[in-house]
Amino acid sequence: MKLLRVGPPGAERPVVLGEDGTAYDLSGRARDLDGAFLSGLDPAALAREVAAGVLPTVDLDGQRVGAPVARPGKVVGIGLNYRDHAAEAGAAIPDEPVIFLKPSSTVVGPYDEVLVPRGGEKTDYEAELAVVIGRTARYLDSHAEAAGVIAGYTIANDVTERAFQFERGGQWDKGKSAETFTPLGPWLVTADEVADPQDLTLRLWVNGEQRQHGSTAEMIFPVLELVRYASRFMVLEPGDVIVTGTPAGVTLGRPGTPFLAPGDVVEIEVDGLGRQRQVLGKA
Repeated sequence: MKLLRVGPPGAERPVVLGEDGTAYDLSGRARDLDGAFLSGLDPAALAREVAAGVLPTVDLDGQRVGAPVARPGKVVGIGLNYRDHAAEAGAAIPDEPVIFLKPSSTVVGPYDEVLVPRGGEKTDYEAELAVVIGRTARYLDSHAEAAGVIAGYTIANDVTERAFQFERGGQWDKGKSAETFTPLGPWLVTADEVADPQDLTLRLWVNGEQRQHGSTAEMIFPVLELVRYASRFMVLEPGDVIVTGTPAGVTLGRPGTPFLAPGDVVEIEVDGLGRQRQVLGKA
């Protein structure tokens, strides 16, 4: 199933797309696409409701699309998870996943404006596969257990202010935490529809120029290992999001390429997960 949220910020309503693209309103049976909904999600049962015609249809024309998860409890970031990206960053291949956290206030819709923060000089893009957690996970022992807690997948732009990340001291979080720095969506595609999360192509364009073209097959640590590993250090809760790293092609790894500026347009596409588009503004 493809799930999304439509409406103005703070007033989105949950929607499910049928196989023919018809949109059905879920607001009569779910408050939102939040942790409570995801923890009880049964894609097969929901598909039967759609097929039975018991859900009202909704017209999506002209409506804003919000992030497909309502304000995650946390966004768990994974750094340097593609060999080619680590190489372009001049970093060693990590022995274990590199983890950082992004505030939920960074999450916006897939077509919302992304703001260059005040004092920002090196705002960068990162096309990423995002994993949405659907069951509480703590101290997972196996990849099979990890697969059992995943609700689905979506697209993320892990926007990063490199000057804050590398030139202002401390942790990476400074460069990852500005408002609007995690566009998500357009859809949450349930895990049953993603045959192999390690066989997805990611593409990113800036002002129509392709900058990134990579495959999740090139991850150093695959999706199931990231979920298992993260659960050893923190409790993963329904609605939490893990952004799984980016392939080569970020501005940081392209000497002479200007960083993002107001008016620039960033577009990201991932196989089967749709496409998102942001225009840059200024905080």
